[in-house]
Amino acid sequence: MANEEECRTALNHIAGRLTQVDPEKFAEHIVERNISCHLPDLGLAFRTRLHGGGLDPFTRTDDPKAAQVRLTLDSDDLVALAEDRISVAKAWATGRLKIEAGIFDLLRLRKLL
Repeated sequence: MANEEECRTALNHIAGRLTQVDPEKFAEHIVERNISCHLPDLGLAFRTRLHGGGLDPFTRTDDPKAAQVRLTLDSDDLVALAEDRISVAKAWATGRLKIEAGIFDLLRLRKLL
């Protein structure tokens, strides 16, 4: 099980990847949304805001369900995603990653990933 610091590093690494997406493509598919990442094995959740400029810094939250886009996965899977040892599609298809969001948000996010 990864610890909180490793998870923060993983989240920041994933956020950094968004800066590598073509700015025009990014702007075309992004609508401002609050995003949470719940790590049930650690009993932690983080929150950020996605917008045209990227992601705001992640902060801890006690209410991950308040976000418009909610991700749930174990800490080791988060680290594996950040290190490209597993893809988002594979993690989702195998049930290691749960994504709760509106259909249009899912379609927009899919185009970025």
